[in-house]
Amino acid sequence: MDSGHIYDHYRFIVRPALESKLDEFRIHGYDSISVEEFWTFLIRKKWKKAKEEKKLYEIVQEILSVKVSDYLSYNTIESLKKSDFSLDNEAELKELLK
Repeated sequence: MDSGHIYDHYRFIVRPALESKLDEFRIHGYDSISVEEFWTFLIRKKWKKAKEEKKLYEIVQEILSVKVSDYLSYNTIESLKKSDFSLDNEAELKELLK
């Protein structure tokens, strides 16, 4: 998790909202997402450009407005960034283009 984010002091206050959103994810079949992973998504994606004057209710509203597809898209992109796949390898490129 990134340390020092401007909204980190809200983390434990909004934990019920985080858990509620993850319960919603579980209903849709996504039960492997932890609170820590979801918080990391929020600070890296949703709150990348954080505003200092944000109110608590706005933080909760943004947590509850996250769609499963938002998180899945983020997670897919992060996984691809960490992948060892490279288009520089000619054999891998030929396999991909078959």
